[in-house]
Amino acid sequence: MRNDHGIKSAGFLQIQDGKLVHMKTILDNLYACRSPRYLQNDPLSFCHRYTGSLDQEIVGLIASSFAYGKVTSIKRSVERILAVVNPSPLQFIESYDPASARKLLTGFKHRFNDDLDLSALFLAIKTMIEQAGSIGDYFLRYYDKQAEDLTSCLVAFTSSILHMDYSAVYGSKDIPADSCFPFLFPSPASGSACKRLCMFLRWMVRPADGIDLGLWQAIPPGKLIIPVDAHIQRISRFLGLTQRKQTDWRMAQEITAALKTFDSDDPVKYDFSLCHIGISEGCSGTKREACQTCAIFDICGENQK
Repeated sequence: MRNDHGIKSAGFLQIQDGKLVHMKTILDNLYACRSPRYLQNDPLSFCHRYTGSLDQEIVGLIASSFAYGKVTSIKRSVERILAVVNPSPLQFIESYDPASARKLLTGFKHRFNDDLDLSALFLAIKTMIEQAGSIGDYFLRYYDKQAEDLTSCLVAFTSSILHMDYSAVYGSKDIPADSCFPFLFPSPASGSACKRLCMFLRWMVRPADGIDLGLWQAIPPGKLIIPVDAHIQRISRFLGLTQRKQTDWRMAQEITAALKTFDSDDPVKYDFSLCHIGISEGCSGTKREACQTCAIFDICGENQK
């Protein structure tokens, strides 16, 4: 059986009902025992430094946008950005002027994104807040309550950002063809898994549970799509949640559909703990002594080989 997107439903994975119950117990325990210490290795930690919801939104979009590469590199880049926008990210964005602030960003580089890309990101955030009052309310312009998930919303949201007027940054309204700024706003329409945007949405939408923030309550958590990075891709295959090999939007939908078997209202709640089995616990997909103490050892297909 398949859902409206043609994705196989988890209830029809090649897993016996008894094993599904066992998997749900383990996954629920994994979520219940989620460790705040993992936040030390997670870009979401930057949001927890602030109490204002608008500050958290701004920092969340910034931190998630640059959440690619090594953890140390991500943390270093985001720290540099926060040194510029502190103590109030909202006040910085509201008064942001690309020309006068350019010198503050000179020399910024995160892999292939540079100071111009960061300046464009600041301008995009400022535009969203000026037009809608917050990033969340701007995103809601494209939200379709009738849609099964946020696919169409993300397509429209990213398209709108990439079609804003960036003349104050680039000297022309359009983004230059050789700019890496569009990398910060990929679209499901291109097949991208949109990992960083899905991660940002998880932070904003899921209920506040000590990890996620629960700021955008107009969107049900059941609409979210799991952020798929190398860790989620590998661990999901070990658990039988996907058979796809390419890390793309369809894989993200397939994994999410599988997790809905265990919690249809909040399938992405498992993401943080599953991901940190790789990020913080060091799961690399090879058998080693540490596997014996892994929380998902009993249901990990890698250990059945």
